[in-house]
Amino acid sequence: MKINTAEFVISNSDVSKCPNEPLPEYAFIGRSNVGKSSLINMLTNNKNLAKTSGKPGKTQLINHFKINSNWFLVDLPGYGYAKVSKKTKSVFQQFITEYFEKREQLVLAFVLIDIRHEPQKIDLEFLTYLGESGIPLSIIFTKADKVPRSKVNNLVASYKKALLEGEWEEMPPYFITSSETELGRDTILEYIDQINKDIFKNDSFI
Repeated sequence: MKINTAEFVISNSDVSKCPNEPLPEYAFIGRSNVGKSSLINMLTNNKNLAKTSGKPGKTQLINHFKINSNWFLVDLPGYGYAKVSKKTKSVFQQFITEYFEKREQLVLAFVLIDIRHEPQKIDLEFLTYLGESGIPLSIIFTKADKVPRSKVNNLVASYKKALLEGEWEEMPPYFITSSETELGRDTILEYIDQINKDIFKNDSFI
C-alpha cells in the first residue's frame, strides 16, 4: 500500500464524537514511551503527523487520522502513564475501554511492545483484556534497531512463552519494527491493505 494522504481529523475523549463514517479503523496503543508516535509517523511517511515527545504519556486523547480517504489510523493514549493524576488516569482508562468495546468501526488493534524488555506484566494484562473481549489484535514490537539482530527472535520467543503460559492458545500475529530504519513498514501496510480489500470485496463492513 502506498499512502498518498494522511489527514488529521479529530481529537477527543468521547467515543460518541468519533467520526461517523463507515470506514475501517486500526487502533494503535501501547505502554508509555513505547515509540508509538514515531511508528505512526514512519508508517505514514510524515514525521509531523503524530506529536512525539521525550515525556511518556504525551497522547491523552483519541486521535483520528484519515488515510488515503478510505481508512482511519487511530492513535490512542498509552496504558501505564507517567506523571498524571490518578483521576486523570482513570478517565483515560475509561474512554480507552469504551472505545474498544463500543466502536463498531474498529477492525484491529495494534498493541505496541518495546522489544528491548522482557515480558512486562502490564503488556500481558492488556493483551489478555483484548483477547477476552474478542477484539482482533496484532502485536508490533518496536525499537528493533536498539537490540542485536541475533537477540530479536529470542526476545519474541520470550513473549510467546509468556502468552502461552497464560490464557493464550497461540501467539497473535506480530511484526518487528524500527522507526529509525523503517523496518516493518511495508509489511504492516500490506497487512492493513489486505484486510481492507477483504472487507470491501465482501461488502462486510458496517
